[in-house]
Amino acid sequence: MKMEDALTLKSPWTPAHQAVELSDHATLTRILDEGVDADEVCCQMTLLMHAIDTEVDVANQSGEPIDSALTAILLAYGADPHLAVNGEAAYDWAGKHRHDMAIRLMDRFSTRPTKLKVRFRRIRRR
Repeated sequence: MKMEDALTLKSPWTPAHQAVELSDHATLTRILDEGVDADEVCCQMTLLMHAIDTEVDVANQSGEPIDSALTAILLAYGADPHLAVNGEAAYDWAGKHRHDMAIRLMDRFSTRPTKLKVRFRRIRRR
């Protein structure tokens, strides 16, 4: 199914979540670049949770090695792997589904300067 076709169907997904569902990297990147929040929540999932779920499903259904392009795109646009929805975060989902590549990406992105500032601020308060 193409993105254009999917958008004409009644769908519970926002355009960003639909792009994730279809593994449409180009559309997801464009939507995020236009300003959609990388931490958007729809159907009780953040975009990053949805990306991890989709990447795992696609690998399981196709028999191909797991891919982490959706996760990388969302992290590049500032998605928070520790943002919890109903007590679970994307980082938790990646661990539960054994998506090790996504875990490594989230660990690497969590060392970005903006994340480090928050960590150092917490340390100084002690």
